[in-house]
Order: sequence, then structure tokens, then C-alpha cells
Amino acid sequence: MFKFGHSEYLYLLIAIPVLVLLYILSVMYKKRSLKKFGDLEVIEQLMPFVSKNRPLLKFVFICISFAVLVFALADPQFGSKVEIVKKKGAEIIIALDVSNSMLAEDIQPNRLERAKQAISKLIDKLENDRFGLIIFAGDSYIQVPLTTDYAASKMFLSSINTGIVTKQGTAIGSAINLAMNSFTPETEMDKALIVITDGENHEDDAVAAAKLAKEKGITIHTIGMGSPEGAPIPIQQGYGQAEFLKDREGNTVISKLDQVALQQIASETDGIFIRANNNEVGLNKLLEQINKMQKEEIETKIYTEFEHRYQYLLGIAILFLVLELLISERKSKWFSGFNIFKINA
Repeated sequence: MFKFGHSEYLYLLIAIPVLVLLYILSVMYKKRSLKKFGDLEVIEQLMPFVSKNRPLLKFVFICISFAVLVFALADPQFGSKVEIVKKKGAEIIIALDVSNSMLAEDIQPNRLERAKQAISKLIDKLENDRFGLIIFAGDSYIQVPLTTDYAASKMFLSSINTGIVTKQGTAIGSAINLAMNSFTPETEMDKALIVITDGENHEDDAVAAAKLAKEKGITIHTIGMGSPEGAPIPIQQGYGQAEFLKDREGNTVISKLDQVALQQIASETDGIFIRANNNEVGLNKLLEQINKMQKEEIETKIYTEFEHRYQYLLGIAILFLVLELLISERKSKWFSGFNIFKINA
């Protein structure tokens, strides 16, 4: 395991391109100044001990030393000890609807973005529980397998949009079936599936899938995103323009919350249904249910000790600085008369 203790120092590396530019400008300025005194070839013959390559080599050594010093300041660390920690937790999977209907704006800024915000807050509240994320529209996919790495989960969550699943639709049953196969088998800990959708299921029998989940000890909670009155679905066009989705007859499609279907899915597994609105998504009610879950010991591998390795980089930086100081910008008189290819007559 590797990490930087102070990664903010890495921004200092931006100075290297600036130094290179300044060096190039200084060389150009020197050449321009020498041209004022005559032809450069003649001037070079008058200054036999002036080296072209040594100043460049000294500059390269300075840049290398600076770069290595920056990495040393960032404090590179390597994990040296892996410890298996046992903590009590449950397993929670969220199935998030990413169909186009989730772009409706009856919940601000829209149903999908509001749902992502709620999931992010829920992850922040988790302690020791294993978390997974499934996305679905016409098909279902695992976005985050069960894990205790909450930071990585939030990173994947931020990248979710309606284009991530190419097949449109709302296959809630497919998402439930995928979740059933994603939980850890043969364990006594409680398992909860949270389905976040507008409930407009057009693809399969979600209630039948919920009954099967109940048999496997999985509780399904549903969060309804949207309003019963519904709202049009904005579709982005070129140049930032937006139009509303229309059906084949040219009528604007109104996406409505199917509250009854979501209530039925939740009731089949003794779960709860929550209707989201602009004020809240129902996070506190969900946390109450999660805290009631029966939890079991989960083994997690963590790196408990990190060894600092900046000393080696600091030594390399000093070495290149010493080499830069030892190199003279002028040629040596002794070496200038030495030629291994010279043949005495």
C-alpha cells in the first residue's frame, strides 16, 4: 500500500515547466546579445573554453534535484503491516434507477441528482456496514460491489448519469434479482436492499422478485422519487438546448410516481416505503431501519503502519545538487588538449 502524507506539495512540480521556459529564454537572450559583437562562429573560436553542453547539464541536474525534493516533501509512505480487523456490520445494497424519467424536475434539481445527494449522505452515516450499488434502467449492472471502502463508493456514485445504461426502461425486478445474487451467501447478518426509483416499471414483475427476496431473508425498502402529478422529461439537444421527451404521437411524456407499486414491493418483504420531496428524501427513516438490522462480524484488511521513505529521495536530491556544483560551466584546459584520436607523426 502506497500513499503520500502531504500530497499538496506535489503542486510545486508545476514550477518545472516554468523553469524550463525561463532557461530557454535566457539562452536565446545570450545568443542575441553575442550577435551584437559579431558572427557567432568567430566569437566561439575566441572563447575556446566556453562550453555549450555543461550549462544545460547543470540545469538538468537542478531540475531533477528540485523534482525529487518535491516528492520527498510530499512524504511517500508504504504500508508495512496488514491487520485483519473484525467489526460488526450488515450488508446494504442500493439499486438506483438511471432511466431518462429520473431527469424529471418535480424534485429539484432533478430526481436523479437528488437521489445521488441522498445516497452520498447515507454513505457518510454508515459504520462498518458493507455497502454496494446497483444501477438499472432497461438492464441492471453492479456499479460498486459490496465493500467497506466508502470513499471509493462515493467516487463511483458521482460519475453516474442516465447515459451509463444504454437500454432504456425501468426493470425493477431485474435490479432485485441482481441484488439477491450480490449479497454474501450463507450468512446470518441482515441484508437490506434500497430501491430508489420513480416506480414506473415497464419491463418485468417486480413484486414476484420481491417475494423471492423475502424467502432469502432480504428486506426491501423503496424510495419514490417524483410526484403523482408527474413532470415532463427534459432531453438535452445540441448547443445546450433542452426539449421535453415526446411519444410517437408527438405528445409530451409526463413521468408520474407509481407510489402503489413501490408500496407493494416494500410490503412484500416487511420493508418501508418513503416518498421523497424537495425537503427530504427520507434519510432519517432509513437510518432507523438500518440501525435495527442484525449485524455480524465482518473481517476487513487495513494497513495499520506506514513507513516514511522520504529520506532516500532527500539523499538523491542532495546528490544531484552536489553534482551540479562540481560541474564547471567552462571546459577544462587540461582536457581540452587531450584527444585519444590524435596520431603523432
